[in-house]
Amino acid sequence: MTKTKNIEKSRQIRSRISSRWLLFWTLFIGVGAIYGGTMMLIDPTGKALRMDGLLPYFQVLPFSEYLFQDYIFSGIALLIVNGISNLTAAVLIMMKKKIGVVLGGIFGITLMLWICIQFVIFPPNFMSTSYFVFGLIEALTGYMTWVFQKQEEFSLDLSDYPGIGKDHTRLVVFFSRMGYVKKEAYKRADETGADIYEIKAKERTEGTLGFWWCGRFAMHRWDMAIEKITVDLSSYRHVTICTPIWVFSLSSPVREFCKEAKGKIREVDYILVHHTKGKYTCAIEEMDKLLGLTHTSSISMECHMGVSKGQW
Repeated sequence: MTKTKNIEKSRQIRSRISSRWLLFWTLFIGVGAIYGGTMMLIDPTGKALRMDGLLPYFQVLPFSEYLFQDYIFSGIALLIVNGISNLTAAVLIMMKKKIGVVLGGIFGITLMLWICIQFVIFPPNFMSTSYFVFGLIEALTGYMTWVFQKQEEFSLDLSDYPGIGKDHTRLVVFFSRMGYVKKEAYKRADETGADIYEIKAKERTEGTLGFWWCGRFAMHRWDMAIEKITVDLSSYRHVTICTPIWVFSLSSPVREFCKEAKGKIREVDYILVHHTKGKYTCAIEEMDKLLGLTHTSSISMECHMGVSKGQW
């Protein structure tokens, strides 16, 4: 229960922080665009912004003889494309509307496209490069906020799985960092009536820092210390092991579990949960080798934020 609460709290903190940063970028870019666009309309010559010397560069654009003899069209476009749009997203974010997060990310991409035009017509300059970076950061922050909010929405109601624990000859073992593998483990235990056991890592695995820490273990194929196994594995006729895939390989806590469980499990099958398409036979073969068994079956499942997208 404590781990579940920690995961939920971590998700909420990440979502709040990223949402505030996205609000900052939408306001920063929106207010800047409103100021720049308004000044262009007040002084179409561009002298007020010291941009009058840049007008000749606009002549390479289509319809320049009609649209770019002064800054009126550019000012209107700037107000609409980067000003009003970003301020609208900011208001929606403050109102805690999901569409505000989506629009914030989209308008970051819009700003980058806007700056790409400047890269074509202007000589290299600090201002264009800076605002391209700002747009990139806004787009990435929007995407991260959207992901964090989707993760925050994920929940698991254990009352939906009444069949668990009816067949004490079967056991489902799982490790789950975000709860997605846990969902698949509970589904399997409910279908088969098996008991269920959670592998618990001694390292930090929750939240963004946990994500990067687990990635470090996965890249090096390191073992990750787990809490003492408190279930008698030898008493079960069949065991199902559910594991996430980390950096295209077996997750570190499950690797350690398999080492400690060698010689204690009679019969085994596997459920692999990951974000991409593929069977990940390398993880299956590694578990067989570590357990000293040949699995009876395996399922490799593509899962996005708790939603199954297919299995092999």
